[in-house]
Amino acid sequence: MAESLQISPAEWDVMAIVWDAGSTTAADVIARLSDSHDWSHRTIRTLLARLVEKGALKYTVDGKAYIYRPAVTREQCVRQEGRSFTNKVFGGDVGALLVHFVEDAQLTPEEVEKLRQLLATKKDPRRRKSQ
Repeated sequence: MAESLQISPAEWDVMAIVWDAGSTTAADVIARLSDSHDWSHRTIRTLLARLVEKGALKYTVDGKAYIYRPAVTREQCVRQEGRSFTNKVFGGDVGALLVHFVEDAQLTPEEVEKLRQLLATKKDPRRRKSQ
């Protein structure tokens, strides 16, 4: 995946459908989005075409149907979006981002313990092997 792949909020909605389906037709994407968005079929087809241009989707043609498949994983896009957000908002300082979200979040004791364990493995990578 190109480091510069940037997906708009509307494109994320389209990608979520394709990721969930694995492969799907343009007609299926249009049908699923019509329930939650006031977009025309032309708008959705434009979003699909942009995602193909960006390298986020691939497609094959089966008769008159275009069948779309993800060219990138959701995890790759989340990672890229996270890096972009961290750079834009926190100047690339991951520690500041984590502190901000932990201070702002309402965490259960289980979530606090999970964070504690994750941070311990970052502090001492040998702990990862023993867990």
